[in-house]
Amino acid sequence: MQVKEQENQDRRNFLKKTVGLGGLSLAAFTMSPIEEVLAYSTQKVNRNSSPTDLKITDLRIAEISDVVFRTPIVRIYTNQGIVGHGDVRDGAAKEYALFLKSRILGENPCNVERLFKKIRQFGYHGRQGGGVCAVEMALWDLAGKAYGVPVYQLLGGKYRDKVRLYADTTTSRDPNEFADRMMERVKQGYTALKMDVGINLLRDIPGTLVNSPYNDNNPWEHEFRKYNMTKHPFTGVQVTDKGVDKMMEYIDVMRSKIGYEIPLGVDHWGHFSVNEAIKINRAAEKYNLAYSEDSIPWQYTEQWKELTQASVTPTVTGEDIYLLDGFKPLIESRAVNIVHPDPNTAGGILETKRIGDYASEYGIAFMHHHAAGPVSFMGCVHSAAATENFLWLEHHAADSPDFENLVTGLEKPLVQNGYVKVPEKPGLGVELNEEMVKKYLIKGEKFFAPTPEWDTIRSWDRLWS
Repeated sequence: MQVKEQENQDRRNFLKKTVGLGGLSLAAFTMSPIEEVLAYSTQKVNRNSSPTDLKITDLRIAEISDVVFRTPIVRIYTNQGIVGHGDVRDGAAKEYALFLKSRILGENPCNVERLFKKIRQFGYHGRQGGGVCAVEMALWDLAGKAYGVPVYQLLGGKYRDKVRLYADTTTSRDPNEFADRMMERVKQGYTALKMDVGINLLRDIPGTLVNSPYNDNNPWEHEFRKYNMTKHPFTGVQVTDKGVDKMMEYIDVMRSKIGYEIPLGVDHWGHFSVNEAIKINRAAEKYNLAYSEDSIPWQYTEQWKELTQASVTPTVTGEDIYLLDGFKPLIESRAVNIVHPDPNTAGGILETKRIGDYASEYGIAFMHHHAAGPVSFMGCVHSAAATENFLWLEHHAADSPDFENLVTGLEKPLVQNGYVKVPEKPGLGVELNEEMVKKYLIKGEKFFAPTPEWDTIRSWDRLWS
């Protein structure tokens, strides 16, 4: 009897404790103490998933627009009813993802790294890696859901509970209006900012540009290689002292309004040679920019090194680079101060973390570019949380309230005091708000329509004989 009374007392004490933890189901009152402990401690485990038996059964696309970007959303289906999602980066065709369907059907999505190595050959620099990255993120989403843990945990854990954001801002030809728009970001709580100050702002100001693409005598007007298709060193564009002063005026007015406590980066200077980039970076030194982004094409490692060594204005590039191998020359030669991969371009979540880890070994900092939907945005959050040398993640949808409404499961508002919380739910931590996704489907697009035409492998994919 004493043993029985002790068991009852233990059971009552356990139940009292669990009330403070949110309580148990009514069924728990019929269980033994050990059963009660197991029931509570495993109540969040996904009992519908057997990870070792999980198989991919389908891949479909729902393409949306008018929220921020045109974004194809990838959904991967499994034999156990759980689905995973990923976004294709803005500007990348949905076919880049659909092409991969035949390569992953029947596979276990939890083997993320092996499947990534199987499909990574079908990506490339720029937007061409968009499909691989979206599928990789959807695989991580499935793996996390199958094992009942957030993706960051599968990457080795997290360095931070919140991820700091930086916000871009639409330009204005009026420096004061531009600065006022940036101040709105500060009022929204952002603690890191970026602005686009380029030679496009000089187009109507005489004496600011040599060989200007905006003149009546546009040197590219009769050329096959139009200005936007010509790499920076080959345009012959030069910025005069007057032009440099005018560009610095925008930064000067901006700093006078937002102060120097907030990091401020600048992007989109223009298509010109490394000589002009050096000239501008030196002129900007007194404004203590956080970084000068994409001054020249990322492929020119030696020119980046020259630019970085010529000025104390920090340099950054990387949003168009695919895989760690593409970053290695810049990192190993310390040609930039910061690397700036976009997980939707760089190869997905794990490859982006690898890039950050590799940069860390060389004392180089790490940012995230992002230009897609909220699913991949949360993928970026997991990658950023799991990487030590991370600085800021780009939030390109500060003016789009429905951006965060495309998904459920988030604590809203998404951005709080310039940060986003790292999700603790399994997988990426969000699910689609299907009604909202349907609202923004592009004209003629069906909601995750069947894609049987992509079921069959059409080529011999092996890269060796």
